[in-house]
Amino acid sequence: MDKAPSPVAVFATIGGLYIAQSVIGGMTWTGLPAIMRDNGVSLDQIGLVSLIILPWALKFLWAPAVERFRLPPAGKTRTATIILGGGFLSVLCLLVIGFVDPGQVYLLLAILAVVAFATATVDIACDGYAVQSLSPENYGWGNAAQVGGAYLGSAIGAGAFLILVDKAGWQVAIWTMAAVLVLLGLPFAVFSRGRDRVEDRPHTPSLLAAWRRPEMRRGLAAAAVYVIAQKAGLAMLGPFLIDAGLDLTTVGILNGAGSMFIGLAAALAGGWLVRAFGVRGILVAALLLQAFCFLFFALHSSDKNAGVVLIAVAVASSSGVVALGFVALYAQFMHWSDPRQAGVDFTLFQCMDALISMAGGVASGYVAQYFGYGPFFAGVGAIAILAVPLIWKLCRPRLSH
Repeated sequence: MDKAPSPVAVFATIGGLYIAQSVIGGMTWTGLPAIMRDNGVSLDQIGLVSLIILPWALKFLWAPAVERFRLPPAGKTRTATIILGGGFLSVLCLLVIGFVDPGQVYLLLAILAVVAFATATVDIACDGYAVQSLSPENYGWGNAAQVGGAYLGSAIGAGAFLILVDKAGWQVAIWTMAAVLVLLGLPFAVFSRGRDRVEDRPHTPSLLAAWRRPEMRRGLAAAAVYVIAQKAGLAMLGPFLIDAGLDLTTVGILNGAGSMFIGLAAALAGGWLVRAFGVRGILVAALLLQAFCFLFFALHSSDKNAGVVLIAVAVASSSGVVALGFVALYAQFMHWSDPRQAGVDFTLFQCMDALISMAGGVASGYVAQYFGYGPFFAGVGAIAILAVPLIWKLCRPRLSH
């Protein structure tokens, strides 16, 4: 029998996969809206980009099937088949997108929806692979890979991608990102060879078992309440900065620097703060910081020459506040998940996050287009404040296990 891979090897493999997923996410949800606005696309059409989140919102529907395929009742695991197949499809779609003009909104969104389906499916298998490959005392490796990969990938997809579009053009930038995905997938392709285990697996993950648990229902409500203001507000941040006078390169640098430094630092600090002050305290603090940032944008909604303070608040809100809340929220998700089927449970929480992100993003485009940035940011700031008492109640310590 092959000996289990070392934690360092697993970190390298899943780290590359998580970075790749975040490259695509950064391109789609942060980079693309700014590029579309720069090409004259209306805000209500830009809001449709959030529909691409739909596969992430609905992946709980096929998560048990993916896990049952990946871990059959007997025989070898099929992790590599899912991950490498989904990665190949994503790269192929990016190569095709290179021939599509950014102004062709509906064609672009259709292809990106296929990419989203592939990456959402890969994510299910990747999470399962991480849990399967690491011993419990080394789960920190997987968490570090996920958090660090998310911010590094976002820096590439939302930062470097925008700079490449501005300096080298759309096609070169898209194809460069496709090459980056290939490179990031190589560690998994190499290290996973010959690692498929042959074993019997009596447990069958299911959605029904998840729905029966009160912790799951409470957690889904908390996920919806917490992310609604954050995701709606951030969906319009890129277009807002473009309309405030920044060019794509500057927005790209802000996204990249924010993700690389502010976001990663806040994520690391968040781990310590959660231990020191508890999940509820950090979630409430993050909501109040969200409200402050969005209300600040509302007061400066008519600015056409973005100043240093506006830029600083934009970076803090899009990276620092998000990372701080993300660490606390996902720590609570872990408490609410059933260890016997943590992959399915965690996927359900992620899907609620994605569903609210999609709905909030679409609505944000219409509100900002027809009412203006001022009322829009004031509204999401108010929603963040209203969420505080609800989160405080939903995340009572006695309800987690």
